[in-house]
Amino acid sequence: MKRHRNVKIVATLGPASSTYEVIRALHEAGADVFRLNMSHGEHGEIRERHAIIRQVEKDCGSPIGILADLQGPKLRLGKFANGEETIEVGQDFRLDLSDEDGDATRVQLPHKEIFDALKPGASLLVNDGKIRLKVKECGGDFANCEVVVGGVISNRKGVNVPDVVLPLAALSEKDRKDLEFVCDLGVDWLALSFVQRAADVNEARDLAKGRAAVLAKIEKPAAVEAFDSILEVSDGIMVARGDLGVELPVSSVPPIQKRLIRKCRAAAKPVIVATQMLESMIESPMPTRAEVSDVANAIYEGTDAIMLSAESAAGQFPIEAVRTMDNVANEVENDGNYVEIIEASRKVDHSTVADGIVAAAREIAEKTDVKAICCYSQSGTTALRVARERPRAPIIALTTVETTARRLCLSWGINTVMSDSVDRFKTAVIYAIRAAKAQGLAEEKDLIVVTAGVPFNTPGSTNILRVAPCEERLIHSADAD
Repeated sequence: MKRHRNVKIVATLGPASSTYEVIRALHEAGADVFRLNMSHGEHGEIRERHAIIRQVEKDCGSPIGILADLQGPKLRLGKFANGEETIEVGQDFRLDLSDEDGDATRVQLPHKEIFDALKPGASLLVNDGKIRLKVKECGGDFANCEVVVGGVISNRKGVNVPDVVLPLAALSEKDRKDLEFVCDLGVDWLALSFVQRAADVNEARDLAKGRAAVLAKIEKPAAVEAFDSILEVSDGIMVARGDLGVELPVSSVPPIQKRLIRKCRAAAKPVIVATQMLESMIESPMPTRAEVSDVANAIYEGTDAIMLSAESAAGQFPIEAVRTMDNVANEVENDGNYVEIIEASRKVDHSTVADGIVAAAREIAEKTDVKAICCYSQSGTTALRVARERPRAPIIALTTVETTARRLCLSWGINTVMSDSVDRFKTAVIYAIRAAKAQGLAEEKDLIVVTAGVPFNTPGSTNILRVAPCEERLIHSADAD
């Protein structure tokens, strides 16, 4: 399904979007990748939604990516005797390991790992930062705190610890079971929550064993500080602005977002901007102007994908939310300023033959009337390099590997097409011509650029480029051969 935009749209599935009719409508409205949130839904529900996506993919005749988002360890308070209490600014409040119900002076925090890592002066944020505590003294089983921001504190509210790297694995026991389940099911991407260090990503990669690409969610200050090493071992990145905006000053999130997007592009790895992009559309058929500007800014910054969470999973207007994102993306990408901004931010060291080939393909496309850049890519690496260039001409990635086609659905500007295997470059050119015509991107005698690696079926071997006319005689000649 050819889109008239380059940025991709990720839509989360949930109670509002669990039927074939709605999922197909979301895809037709613009969703390129579907997110399965492992924090909600039993395995049976996840299996059913996965099967529906694959049926929609088959019926529509276009690859669809599926991203399973692992929950990660959840840090929560214990329970209060009265269900909730009101605590005042300046008062003392104790967190400890005791399983007795809490009151206005203390409550259980059943995570010894937090107490082992805390130091005096550290901050603890409760309920998305609505309650803020500052540690005065602490030990292996307690933390005596001062209330910095007070209010109502209640059962099982989440806790964030922004100031320290916690000695917690990114994968809980539930995550390990979920990871094995979704990998066996056949998802394309795993989103890893609670990432603090590169080792967290490596652990998930070891468990996935190549069955799914691993995407690191950047939602903690420690992940921002260690971002370069995390990016190096990740297949993709999600800028998860929800928790990031809780644990860091909200004013710091926009420049962090911009910086991470540029680093991902330089590394030729896809990046998603997520959380609260069209939040008001959970209950309203129309977004706010600020939300539209937020989506537009992410696109201007060059992100590969933008994501809907509750808007499509539980909102009243899931299809309208996807359509709104699609409309904003088309409007932005047709703005002359967009091209200038994207091209001005192109700073890549073309240090390999493959880098040079894709850079040449982009330059040829810009300086001549080339209708598309077609690349053969078994692993997806060449297609990602072409996408990094952000060419003005459409990108067609031809591959014989179904998982590669689906994973590339997350990357900027790439139209993925399943192809028969080829053993010589002339046949590759013919298949590229057919794909460009079938996608409606080229007509008879239009020019396309074709890149490939010889010998074929060798990942990372891109070493040849040809400018080819889309002439029927070439196709007939190849058929005759």
